[in-house]
Amino acid sequence: MSEILVSGYTIRSGSTRDRSLLVKFMNRTYRELYPDQDFSHLANTVEQYFSPLTPLWWVEISGGKNITPIACLWMGNAINQVTGDRISHVFLVYVHPEHRLQGIGAALMNYGEKWTKTRGDRQISLQVFTNNKPAVSLYEKLGYQPQSLGLVKQL
Repeated sequence: MSEILVSGYTIRSGSTRDRSLLVKFMNRTYRELYPDQDFSHLANTVEQYFSPLTPLWWVEISGGKNITPIACLWMGNAINQVTGDRISHVFLVYVHPEHRLQGIGAALMNYGEKWTKTRGDRQISLQVFTNNKPAVSLYEKLGYQPQSLGLVKQL
């Protein structure tokens, strides 16, 4: 069953049968930022973390003949390391470049926040690459604030 997400687009629940499509969307996401990197390991990430407990939603063009998804939201669980509470975590948000700047990303995040509240969680977390300026800007506009700083060192 699908419902209107924003004008012209519907959202529907995915299932664990969508593993290969989820891997494809993850590859698209990471390749935009790191085009020369090999992301074959993402299939292992999906295999390890994707389950009925980590919901996936697809966005499609309303009334279109082609029902290929153009965006997705994949969420799951995390633990707030300060309080010990279960929190919701955004694993992936992706909107195809041709459909960006139409409110789909913000609508997906609002959808995820409703899911989070429905299950009784009081916090939602995500990670974003600092060089992904459009995503950082979106999250800041939606009220997300840095809580920790991830550091890496190449050896």
